Amino acid sequence: MLKQNLQQKLGLKINPLQIQLIKLLELPTYQLEQRIKEELESNPLLDLGEEEQQEHEEEYREESEEEYDQASEEEEDHDTVEDEFSLDDYLSDDDDIPDYKLSASNVSKDDDGRDFVLSGGISFRENLIAQLGVKPLSEMDRKIAEYIIGNMDEDGYLRRDIENIVDDLAFGAGIEIDEEKVLRLLHIVQEFEPAGVGARDLRECLLLQIKRRLAGNPTPSLRHAQMILENFFEEFSKKHYEKITKRMRLSDKELREAIDEILKLNPKPGGQVSDSVNSGSEKIIPDFNLDIVDGELQLSLNSGDVPELRLNKSYLNLLEKYQKSATSKEKKDVVSFVKYKLNSARSFIDAVEQRNNTLMLTMTAIVQFQKQFFLTGDESRLKPMILRDIADITGLDVSTISRVSNSKYVQTWFGIYSLKQFFSGSMPTNSGEEVSTGEIKNVLKEIVDQENKRKPFTDDELVELMNKKGYQIARRTVAKYRQLLDIPVARLRREV
Repeated sequence: MLKQNLQQKLGLKINPLQIQLIKLLELPTYQLEQRIKEELESNPLLDLGEEEQQEHEEEYREESEEEYDQASEEEEDHDTVEDEFSLDDYLSDDDDIPDYKLSASNVSKDDDGRDFVLSGGISFRENLIAQLGVKPLSEMDRKIAEYIIGNMDEDGYLRRDIENIVDDLAFGAGIEIDEEKVLRLLHIVQEFEPAGVGARDLRECLLLQIKRRLAGNPTPSLRHAQMILENFFEEFSKKHYEKITKRMRLSDKELREAIDEILKLNPKPGGQVSDSVNSGSEKIIPDFNLDIVDGELQLSLNSGDVPELRLNKSYLNLLEKYQKSATSKEKKDVVSFVKYKLNSARSFIDAVEQRNNTLMLTMTAIVQFQKQFFLTGDESRLKPMILRDIADITGLDVSTISRVSNSKYVQTWFGIYSLKQFFSGSMPTNSGEEVSTGEIKNVLKEIVDQENKRKPFTDDELVELMNKKGYQIARRTVAKYRQLLDIPVARLRREV
């Protein structure tokens, strides 16, 4: 039995334009450039340049076409049907074609014709295998040594046990070998440069480097350093220096010299030789530029190499032409394809424009909220600010503010800052004033930097010092901020 009823449902639907805008908001400038290039390659309706420039080009093209049509009509008056040609008329032997017609050159006479050779770096493992080539080893030993090198990580350590390597060679490569021979070949690899490669733990890595330095320059401080690593490595790692001086009967000066020698060693020898692709440091491209002009803050969006987008007029003309005479199935398919790409191009252009407007709206609100900080560059002038504060000012959703501030940077007159750094919680002082957690972290870091490293402050002592400065925080808060600032505990901050 059929029944009719009314229902009310509350739902949330996001159209494709909103989805595209959300994705573009999360992209920083350098990723937006790549995204636009991908869209340009996939959508022929998108083109580069400005509309005005395109209009001038269209006018010039129409004038040229009119002149060409007039010239063509005059020539057609003198031609006859007998002048028609076929493809065979253009077929001839290659010997009849001049050499200059068989090659093309787009190089201007002002261009520099030198060839540039890109230098490629050598990887860590390639460097070790190259050193292995000068060792007088049998073919079997060379394969085993290469397998050992292949099992090293990027830091230069051999993390696999010798027993597992023996099993791998037996079951994977069919090579029967004992652990002693693998150890002998490992010791050969450990003689390679840089010193410390092939070590199975940090202690062995440091010892290999100390022994290499002792062979060239046997000083007392290096001998003491070797003894510390061999016999008191756990005490050294935990900075129990009193136990080391007592057991080794060293003076404070001798212990300090030995520890200085250890600190000169490289705990990651594999990092000295890396792939040329990964050797460069990551470059930060700011999304905003903030300058002071006549005492006022001036904000601009860093477009970088992001091109301006427009619709391709040639395809629009093609669409108009085919719509008037869309009789065959092929023409209807062309019209359908161009319409789909046209809607996609318009949506993408609108999404890029909305992204830029949203970024500027959000950053303008941040600049106004933190105006004193941007004018002075003093981090103590940073006000407590959360995402909700900017959302209320701009009228945008909190999630939108979060997407805008994620992975975005601003170039100021005193440095480059991540937008995330401007958002922080608040905490009351003894006077009742609200201060940002960033200011508290700066004060804590300043106290730790100025402490006596021979007797660093504990967390309880840091709490007392912070309370004296007017910041009422608990011990767990100090421990939390200390970890966020990458400051170790007092015992590990000790120096001799």
